[in-house]
Amino acid sequence: MWPFGKSTAERVKDAFNEQPRLKDLGLQVQERGGAVTVTGMVPNQRYLPLVRVVAEGINGVKSVDVSGVTFEQAAQPVTPVAPSAPATVPSADAASLPEIEPTSQPQDVVPAGEMDVEIEDSSRVAKAVLQALRGNGELADDPIDVLQSGRTVILRGVVDSDHEQRLAEKLARAVPGVAGVDVSGLRVAAGVKELAREKDQDSGETVYTVKAGDTLSAIAQRYYGDAAEYRKIAHHNNISDPDLIQVGQKLRIPG
Repeated sequence: MWPFGKSTAERVKDAFNEQPRLKDLGLQVQERGGAVTVTGMVPNQRYLPLVRVVAEGINGVKSVDVSGVTFEQAAQPVTPVAPSAPATVPSADAASLPEIEPTSQPQDVVPAGEMDVEIEDSSRVAKAVLQALRGNGELADDPIDVLQSGRTVILRGVVDSDHEQRLAEKLARAVPGVAGVDVSGLRVAAGVKELAREKDQDSGETVYTVKAGDTLSAIAQRYYGDAAEYRKIAHHNNISDPDLIQVGQKLRIPG
């Protein structure tokens, strides 16, 4: 469970999957040192601001590059057919001909203006929630991701206490435009600020630097609340003998 074991890129993908307009697009994400690169195809360029703001809601993301995102090609124009001579219709029968309804857009196509307003609203709400959480002295260093599904804000991550969990929910609810706040994925773990501080530059995984007196069991207890999970850490870091870890050794913490 985030923040322990999921890379930044994986969490950005999770955020895309929570966004109704992005979840089925299959966007690809790469990340290094907080710089996120998104590639893939979206219906049109109006989706780019939405892609950016969703990715920016993930803790640890410093920049978002969408230059590799392409757009679906517009429908090919119909080849014109040379007009033929109009058929002669007696005036007496003209009134009996059925009236032809104008062709309308498919029902699943959102008008451009409506789409722009929706994206603008989503961007504004998400950015405001991010600003509220990261601008708060108690929560600024907590690893919290902000996801959004419609007008519901989803908070995921870890905070130091029940008080901080309630504070995060309160701040998010106070943002204009937020209809609901889901904190079911916001865990409480004492000392999380320190535990989640260091990241692997290549994968974005949480890293722990071994200190004097540490054991894998004790480290597993801190991150998972279960000392028996030391095997998972040992396997993920290719440690053959769990009793042999060294001060200063960096361990990647798996999910």
